[in-house]
Amino acid sequence: MVSKIAAMGEKYNIKFMYIAQGYKGNIGLWKYAILPLGFIGLMVLNYISIMLSPVSVEDSIQIMIDAIGSHAVLVTMLFPMAIGLFFVLVWTKFVHQQSITSLTTSRTVIDWKRVAFAFLLWGGVTVVLTVVSVYFSPESYVFNFKLGPFLLLALIGILLIPLQTSFEEYLFRGHMMQGIGIMAKNRWVPLVVTSVLFGIMHMGNPEVEKLGYGIMVYYIGTGFFLGIITLMDRGLELALGFHAANNLIGALLMTADWTAFQTDSIYLDVSDPTLGWDIFVPVLIIYPILLIIFSKKYGWTKWKERLAGTVPTKEAFHSDNENLRNA
Repeated sequence: MVSKIAAMGEKYNIKFMYIAQGYKGNIGLWKYAILPLGFIGLMVLNYISIMLSPVSVEDSIQIMIDAIGSHAVLVTMLFPMAIGLFFVLVWTKFVHQQSITSLTTSRTVIDWKRVAFAFLLWGGVTVVLTVVSVYFSPESYVFNFKLGPFLLLALIGILLIPLQTSFEEYLFRGHMMQGIGIMAKNRWVPLVVTSVLFGIMHMGNPEVEKLGYGIMVYYIGTGFFLGIITLMDRGLELALGFHAANNLIGALLMTADWTAFQTDSIYLDVSDPTLGWDIFVPVLIIYPILLIIFSKKYGWTKWKERLAGTVPTKEAFHSDNENLRNA
């Protein structure tokens, strides 16, 4: 029975229609525009305030840390994103009248094993890369582990960082990907737009101020990677797991006084930050390797169709679903 459904899914293209899952809700241009425009507007205001401020982002964060402590600053940074996730999910449920499952995946249920696999894979890679970096350049790092502060950091991180990263995934790779794809009637436009906007969102980070705009290659490249795995895998699960591991494990293992997250991590990077070749390694080497691993594990095929193919009309989508149900 399962093989028969899979075969019919191939015939009617159902299993490749992540973007078209938006048709399961009550669509409308204004319904897709309000959340992204509101968020982008806040980011623009934040960036303007940074440009006009006589105090650097790095110094501003340090002033806050001196005043209320690094843990409180971390909560202050993460909590609005957690609220943002709540707004995206509530908006989807009650304004779009779309299920959270169909915003998340084209599968009938959310595949939490995929989330866990991506989290463990990238978390493991992050640990290995950190250990290698510390081993070969010990002068660049300071061992900073203090049990009490680290445990509090771990508690805050485990509770809030996955909410922060999920907000970004549900907004960019979910809400915006489906909305733009439905309007453009193809998949490459939402991939490009959401990836570029995801990168631009990070322009206010202290890393950009410290390293220059060249680091945007990393941020936009990461956006493309997350968009590609979402479209190829027909759901957000892998992106959710990867993004959570990237931010959580990174915050626990390594921070610096010029990064967005300044925490009681195990190591502090005390090297003089420069924009070097290592910034481009993830985009040009590591991400392609991860794509190969994911494609082998999950049997990805038809790359051109899944990344640049058309999105069907609402009528065609529902017709195909009806044909699948009647098969």
